[in-house]
Amino acid sequence: MTTMPDPRTFPAEPAPRDPLAEATARLIRTVDAMGEDDWRAPSLLPGWSRAHVVAHLTLNAEALTGVLDAAGRDEPAAMYVSPERRDADIDQLAAAGTTELRDRFLASTTTYADAVAGHPEEGWRGTFDRTPGLLPRPLADVPAMRLREVEIHHVDLGLGATPADWPRPFATALVETLTARAPGGRPLRLVATDADLTWDTEPDAPTTPAAATTVRGSIADLAWWLTGRPPLAGTEGPTTDDGDLPRIEEL
Repeated sequence: MTTMPDPRTFPAEPAPRDPLAEATARLIRTVDAMGEDDWRAPSLLPGWSRAHVVAHLTLNAEALTGVLDAAGRDEPAAMYVSPERRDADIDQLAAAGTTELRDRFLASTTTYADAVAGHPEEGWRGTFDRTPGLLPRPLADVPAMRLREVEIHHVDLGLGATPADWPRPFATALVETLTARAPGGRPLRLVATDADLTWDTEPDAPTTPAAATTVRGSIADLAWWLTGRPPLAGTEGPTTDDGDLPRIEEL
């Protein structure tokens, strides 16, 4: 006779999902599976190998960890000294041995997660600089910034991950966040083909919806296009009625 488990031992509600933890776990599986040739092969980003992408993700996690650590000491901090130094550091780390780069990448994901978990709730009210002199950003933006880096650059590795793999809430939030990146002077109405959602790039413009160019695509394809990247091989990407899809600067 089978003994049924006591239902009181189960939680009343499922544990909340952690989108960043799940995205990071998927990314780690991809990086762990990379062979020696994979590291030096081109990524989907012009001029960057896959090692460059992993190096960037590593340094990004370390930079955000540093920002949180400094905030915990009530000290000002910037993610990077300058854009030029950031680029040079990426090139240097990308040239390291694959074992060194992989180990540092894995360590960076752990130290970042620990920094977030240990950051006091009241400590999220401050600001930080991406580089000195730029407009400060709220510390509360850090988790969303890291999630965006992980999800987008996972696809940039060109090892099978696609925007279609993104969770719907992330893809939707990405469209809402990046709609402002669409070129000005040409009102666009973005229409999701897989949900009842639309976004206007110039909602305050004195035009009617009929006067705007309609861009149609899945939420994930719209989000990918708004990052300034071309459609992945074998996919069509967003379309417009006139066939003239605006080009967006790469994020």
